[in-house]
Amino acid sequence: MEVNNSAILPLIILLPLLGGIVNGLFGKHFSRQVSYFIGSTTVLTSFLLSVQVFLNLRGLSAAHAEPALRYTLFQWISAGQYSFDFAFLADPLSSMMLLVVTGVGFLVHLYSTAYMDEDPGYARYFAYLNLFVFSMLVLVLGKNLAMLFIGWEGVGACSYLLIGFWFKDMDKAEAGQKAFVVNRIGDIGFVIAIFLLLAYAGGSVDYDSLRTHFSDSIHAVDHPPTITLICLLLFVGACGKSAQIPLYVWLPDAMAGPTPVSALIHAATMVTAGVYMIARLNFIFALSPQAATVIMLVGAATALMAASIGLVQNDIKKVLAYSTVSQLGYMFVAVGAGAYASGVFHLFTHAFFKACLFLGAGAVIHAMHHEQDIRNYGGLRKKLPVIHMTFLISCIAIAGLPPLAGFFSKDAILAETVAFHPNTEKLTEYYDGQFKRAAVQQLHAEAKDGIVDQAKIEPLVKANKEAYVKSVESLGWLRKVAFGLALLAALMTAFYMFRLYFMTFAGEYRGDHHTYEHAHDSPWPMALPLIVLSGLSVCAGWLGMPFAEGKFNRFEHWLDPVLERGKELVGGHLEPTTEYGLMALSTAVAALGVGLAWSWYKAGPSTQAASLSQSAKPVYDTLLAKYYVDEFYFAVVVKPLRWISQALFHAVDRLLIDLCMVRLPGYALLGLSQVGRLVQTGDVQTYLVGVVAGVAALAWYLI
Repeated sequence: MEVNNSAILPLIILLPLLGGIVNGLFGKHFSRQVSYFIGSTTVLTSFLLSVQVFLNLRGLSAAHAEPALRYTLFQWISAGQYSFDFAFLADPLSSMMLLVVTGVGFLVHLYSTAYMDEDPGYARYFAYLNLFVFSMLVLVLGKNLAMLFIGWEGVGACSYLLIGFWFKDMDKAEAGQKAFVVNRIGDIGFVIAIFLLLAYAGGSVDYDSLRTHFSDSIHAVDHPPTITLICLLLFVGACGKSAQIPLYVWLPDAMAGPTPVSALIHAATMVTAGVYMIARLNFIFALSPQAATVIMLVGAATALMAASIGLVQNDIKKVLAYSTVSQLGYMFVAVGAGAYASGVFHLFTHAFFKACLFLGAGAVIHAMHHEQDIRNYGGLRKKLPVIHMTFLISCIAIAGLPPLAGFFSKDAILAETVAFHPNTEKLTEYYDGQFKRAAVQQLHAEAKDGIVDQAKIEPLVKANKEAYVKSVESLGWLRKVAFGLALLAALMTAFYMFRLYFMTFAGEYRGDHHTYEHAHDSPWPMALPLIVLSGLSVCAGWLGMPFAEGKFNRFEHWLDPVLERGKELVGGHLEPTTEYGLMALSTAVAALGVGLAWSWYKAGPSTQAASLSQSAKPVYDTLLAKYYVDEFYFAVVVKPLRWISQALFHAVDRLLIDLCMVRLPGYALLGLSQVGRLVQTGDVQTYLVGVVAGVAALAWYLI
């Protein structure tokens, strides 16, 4: 029975690939309806098969069997001790991601049938979308890091193609190039980490093998600095893909692509790949509290920085772009704090309300004839009732107000950032061999005659353990710092999202009245995805409610088989009164942000907002300029690299290669051929003169 169930896995992946190939090769010969049908139905079928996989896993879980399906197509690489299988794994974590990728992916495809209806490149667009879904499914279903890396690079390439879809516009083409280059920078760290894992984990990067290897302190890498290095290098890759400081700069510019692309790639799927990877490898990251603390702090700083930039942006898609960067920061705060289930839960809920917001923004832009400046909006709730209601629901959800989805996932992150802490008892047990080796090495270095006093080993081991525990516990105050930054970011999120809502839908219209008169609500292919996603934005968070006293919520309980090892090494507990107090605090902070936005923007831009921006003009200008990070990168990185590239081009390519290695030998041969032509004239008399002259010269030399 399990074999048949497992055989579904390659079908889920291959269907979008088939759709992408058919539309890519033959789409120009198809009508729009045929291309739409091929692109959408392949993803819909994958979604239905993903639901079947989820039900199969639930059945296995209910039968107290391991909730996992595995399927190996073939052995991909075998070289000495190294081996990679082209294999798939469906477990609770990957099944959840399957439902998000294929479910949101289908809704985006359906929405695109109306949004891209007038674009001549419709077949190419749907081919790229299908290929992106295929790559994301490879990333999610891959049974090892090599498979994950194939999907990782695939979504990067498809992102480049979709961001620069309108490549004749140079700004859009450069945005795609920027995304591609920044992601490659992160991927360097990711590749090095995979090589280190191959070297230290027995020549395999299969998830099952890695979990076994790193769960056994006898065989695992029991050297804390090495594990910390591996975790940090993996996080570098996650920073590129999931837009964290300092590699976040590509995502806001990625809004140059079609809006449905932003909803799929830059809200629900690709940008969450880094969070998925850390949750998948929780059994490694939990072994390094130092790396986890770095991840948590970078996530908190990213959440606050992006939220502060979102406060003043006027492009509707840019506001949502920085909101995405900020929410991704929240997810990294969670996984850095060891709250892996809460981080994945926020990934899950965020996929729905952020996709709804992006698609809603696309519907507004579509209705307003491609106007994106919210200062030229206002009063659109009357003209766009469906878009208005779904957008409002998603704003409430992302602000973290109860009882919508964002409240449960965001509150869990804030609470567990404070409550969770490394299990130093388990960690010292794991690193016991390292402590003993360090003690013996230290005593050898101190022994004058080379003989180690065995009685001194155990006390020194104990001292090493105590020093390690102290160093880990000294990081605890940084969790409070991360909590404070995340709470401040939550306040800003509620403010800028409702600033966006009020400036778009409340008050009076401030733009071109001809455009307003012709504005209309979305057609059903655009409205239906908005309604479905807004409904999920309401109820998806209820999966995070406790289902029995003393038990974890349903979502966390579902992920337990995957996150079990991480929970052993990192965990905590909040008293009910503390938990309820934090819930009240997060709700009050969100309500404060909404109230401020209402008081300043309920009828459009107010005098209070204008006077504040003038009184704090340096701060306002800095936020509007996005902290001048892009300008800094251009001056310090891009411009010098371009200058160096130009210098190398002229010195190496043109002078050394083209001139010295290619043209000069050619010119030399041409010169020699000209000399040869003077001798080889074809005139017999000339040849006889040459023979006589040669004989005379030879005779003179001999005499």
